[in-house]
Amino acid sequence: MLQLVVGLLGYGAAVMVMVLSGLGAASWSVLSEGVAKTLGVSFGTATNAVAVAVLLTWIPMRELSGVGTVLNVLVVGWAADLTALVVPVPATLGLRYVYLVVAVVAIAFFDALYLGAQFGSGPRDGLMTGLVRLTRLPVAVVRTAIEVCVATLGWVLGGQVGVGTVLLALVMGPLVSVFLPRLAVRLPDHAPPARRPQ
Repeated sequence: MLQLVVGLLGYGAAVMVMVLSGLGAASWSVLSEGVAKTLGVSFGTATNAVAVAVLLTWIPMRELSGVGTVLNVLVVGWAADLTALVVPVPATLGLRYVYLVVAVVAIAFFDALYLGAQFGSGPRDGLMTGLVRLTRLPVAVVRTAIEVCVATLGWVLGGQVGVGTVLLALVMGPLVSVFLPRLAVRLPDHAPPARRPQ
């Protein structure tokens, strides 16, 4: 449980550090922005709508939710808002790139940390784990494909894409695949297989 909470808090903080860099948001944020512009709704409403839409894809994949699914919705946004209050906006271009690099690595690390706690995926990570399980493709391939598709769709809908968006889309999958096996909690053999990282 501690690993789950730390992972979610760290993930929310890292997402906000990336936003503060001003060099491009994460792929899912680009999609939410594009949906917001297309439908004429707020960014928060679009984010929730995207989350619901992604959760619906879990049904045919038979992906299981858990405590981590619920806490993801409750904790990540709060952690991001808190981070925005305490972390200053970088004053120089060099510092903006430092923020970006730290954020990209931290997003992948904390994503793997909370997934490795084995309490269930958040909406977007459940899509990844479900597709990994169904396709038997490596995490790096599936995650990269999702990030690229989501960023592209968000851009087509009017979301803002930056160098950080492209960087995260390309390296998120490989980084998660490096971190996840090292951070996954080992469950007893009788544990539900759907909760184990692929």
